[in-house]
Amino acid sequence: MADTKVKPGAKAAPAATPAKPGDKKKPGRPRNYDLGNGVYRFSRTKMFHKKAIYKFLEKKTPKTVKPKKPTTVEKKIGGDKNGGTRVVLLKKRRASYPTSDPVSVHHAKKCFRDHDRYLRPSLKPGTICILVAGPHKGKRVVFLKQLKSGLLLVTGPFLINACPLRRTSQNYVIATSTRIDMSDVKVPDTLNDEYFKRKREKRAKKEEGDIFSKKKEEYKPNDQRKQDQKLVDKQVIAAIKKHTDKKMLFTYLSAMFGLRSSQYPHRMKF
Repeated sequence: MADTKVKPGAKAAPAATPAKPGDKKKPGRPRNYDLGNGVYRFSRTKMFHKKAIYKFLEKKTPKTVKPKKPTTVEKKIGGDKNGGTRVVLLKKRRASYPTSDPVSVHHAKKCFRDHDRYLRPSLKPGTICILVAGPHKGKRVVFLKQLKSGLLLVTGPFLINACPLRRTSQNYVIATSTRIDMSDVKVPDTLNDEYFKRKREKRAKKEEGDIFSKKKEEYKPNDQRKQDQKLVDKQVIAAIKKHTDKKMLFTYLSAMFGLRSSQYPHRMKF
């Protein structure tokens, strides 16, 4: 090989620095990239030729056929009356088979009463919530406790906004950051899911007279429910009076919630 001479005045090329094992390679930029607004540097036809895809279109790799393993073997059998040879299976069949199929265990479906109940972290006893569905929608209520069915037990109180003790789903409730101290409030254990179930009398199959003559009776709260309402409301109102902003809380609970134009609940902080 001829020796390469460096001309006088010309600088020698710097030697390439060897790559260190700890250095990470920077990812290279693809040759076809988006120039903006979905327009690429090269078209599909140009990339077809650049990648030389036409060279591999008609090429097909031959299919490799795997040799099949023999399932039988021919064995010689001694004796004059045995025929000389016999074909024997390499993998012998089972000697005995069960008379019936095994019973597969089908696990029973989990009933609603066995479901795991959850509660949003923003919902705690004493939290003031906004009802967004039902006959009392728009009213602000006080959350008392979560029942066994997963529903929330709330009250107005009734003296402030005419919302009685009722159950509601947490999906139809907006939890606010305002909270009342409920340490002195004791909710009776009788206020459960059975307490709120309405008793409906079944009509006899062979009842005499016109089926439309019997009018549907309107619901009226019984005396027990009225006493429980007064007992819970008395404790809740006493807890509100202990709050520093008790005047503001009374007006806050009595006011209805509503949205005006260009107001969106997902942008609000309650």
